[in-house]
Amino acid sequence: MRVLFISDVYFPRVNGVSTSIRTFRQDLIGCGVETRLVAPRYGGPQAATTADEPDIVRVPAAVVPRDPEDRRMAWGALQRTLDGMRGAFDVVHIHTPFLAHYAGVRRARRDHIPCVATYHTFFEEYLHHYLPALPRALSRLLARSFTRSQCRAVQALIAPSEPMRAVLSAYGVATPIHVVPTGLAADRFHSGDGRAFRAQAGIAAERPLVTYIGRVAHEKNIGFLIQVFREVLKSVPEALLMIAGEGPARGALQAQVAAQGLQRHVHFAGYLARDGALLDCYAAADVFVFASRTETQGLVLLEAMAQGAPVVSTAELGTRSILVPGSGALVVPEERDAFATAVVRVLRDAGLREGMATRGRAYARSWSSAAMARRLADIYRELRLAPRATRVAARPRRSFR
Repeated sequence: MRVLFISDVYFPRVNGVSTSIRTFRQDLIGCGVETRLVAPRYGGPQAATTADEPDIVRVPAAVVPRDPEDRRMAWGALQRTLDGMRGAFDVVHIHTPFLAHYAGVRRARRDHIPCVATYHTFFEEYLHHYLPALPRALSRLLARSFTRSQCRAVQALIAPSEPMRAVLSAYGVATPIHVVPTGLAADRFHSGDGRAFRAQAGIAAERPLVTYIGRVAHEKNIGFLIQVFREVLKSVPEALLMIAGEGPARGALQAQVAAQGLQRHVHFAGYLARDGALLDCYAAADVFVFASRTETQGLVLLEAMAQGAPVVSTAELGTRSILVPGSGALVVPEERDAFATAVVRVLRDAGLREGMATRGRAYARSWSSAAMARRLADIYRELRLAPRATRVAARPRRSFR
């Protein structure tokens, strides 16, 4: 079986969508599914070789205004790329709701093959942060209408978590929805070297380290974590907050840190290589903190647990599926004092940290990416066997011609 993946983002752009795509592509091979990925071409400091990943086709793309991390594929080049591809595909799998969606639906319609989309992004919250001038009620209405329209154009949807499936159902989406989390790839369990990371970053081995890893974006609620950390310092004045990742909110967050006089206590680490420094950063943490309201899954929490980093987090949307009893995490409300109290408790109690680390590692191993890939492969096969008449969805209303 051959599946065509299309996405508006991929490595070297680091985020959950890129991670999910790579993980599934690697594991689907063992399920008898070959994939080809069409994604933007990145240039400048983000340029990276893809020689180690076969069957990736890069499309010329331009920088997205106000978001230099991302790229917007040229619509004409994207169409020509897809039209010029040789070989038959059995399924088209769309991973982002932008140009990739419309190009993917177009290709599936042309070839009369099934089209499936993964709903990686809680678009309702995303739109609010990136179009703040719109009234919240209007942005919510537009996001829901946009989502329903796109979902009608495909034959199946993949939701990374049960709460995300419930959101789509509440929107009135009638397309069949399958819950298939990404899971953790085997390499995420390779032990990171926390001591080496601290030494390289100039962090004393005994200094209490509170860590956030992920996209540095407004919807991740990192500003709240900085407020929490200010309270933590009242009880643990020697603590350091590590913020690893890049994104459009970095400037605003650095200004927040400076305004509160926290420059000596907050370190922005930038991008970290997934195959080395990122695992080391997780392993160096005394506590991993997270408070995003928009995660469709929250894979970063499992990655932290796999490295033995004790987790203190809120449980919103997709993260509720991960942060269940027995996961080894402390789940707290989005309240500054309550969150700070939990962080201080973990920092001060070595026995608690050890117990959380042990339970977290064991729990993370139950999220096998190979098992998730088998479930996805079964969905592909069911779609391929469906009557052809049911495969052709309504033509999308939006055009980029």
